[in-house]
Amino acid sequence: MSEKPDAATCWLCERPLGLRIEWHHPVPKSRKGRETVPVHPICHRRLHANFSNAELARFGGDAAFVRRQPAIERFLKWIAKRPPDFHSRTARPRR
Repeated sequence: MSEKPDAATCWLCERPLGLRIEWHHPVPKSRKGRETVPVHPICHRRLHANFSNAELARFGGDAAFVRRQPAIERFLKWIAKRPPDFHSRTARPRR
């Protein structure tokens, strides 16, 4: 399963959380996931723009595995220097 997230950092990007926090199910509720983890809204949007619930369920809540996916790696490099409450439009990637 996933490592236990620090309540002060985002599960995906590991940056400090800002004023706006959303709660993500690493294993989707539709796939019997119960655990929730704190994420930035922009990180939450990126996860759901890149992966289906079936894919997220296959990842089993493994944050390190999700971070190694090419689209997420690029996103993490881009978001790293942004402030915690940074927000930008999230476009769906071309498949």
